[in-house]
Amino acid sequence: MANARFFGHRVMMALILSVLLATPAFGATKMPAFNLKDVTTKKQISSKNLQGNSLLIMFFATWCPPCIQEIPNLIDIQNTYGKKKFSIVGLSVDQEGEGVVKKLIKKKNINYPVAMANEKVLRGFGGVYGVPTAFLVNRKGNIVKKYTGFIPHSVLVKDIKQVIR
Repeated sequence: MANARFFGHRVMMALILSVLLATPAFGATKMPAFNLKDVTTKKQISSKNLQGNSLLIMFFATWCPPCIQEIPNLIDIQNTYGKKKFSIVGLSVDQEGEGVVKKLIKKKNINYPVAMANEKVLRGFGGVYGVPTAFLVNRKGNIVKKYTGFIPHSVLVKDIKQVIR
């Protein structure tokens, strides 16, 4: 009888432990602090200055076809939601420097701030291992979603509408 109770307790503990391990952790991941310069205007782009806004932090490269394919959607989204305390921030991972990024901004008429990502920023966002990679941030500064690869316009709009409410 004692062995049966002991066994029952072990089974119950195993079940509780498996549920706890399968449940996502409570709380949100804070967006890391950063302070960078816009490649065209040279104005500061900082997490502090962007507080209170919903954001899409977009890591990209000029040599990345899906990144280039997303730009018209991002321009449209910035035009539509920019007045609603929402902003896209482009962070380039190009090793060739600002020159290639400035050319792309001009060629594509990019209407949102773009800076060069550095190692500290890449690490702060948990390591960006491919592009495009984007992070949707709510007004409280919490990362609510991470995207890897091309993001369909309809998916972005749906998710952005949820964070700007």
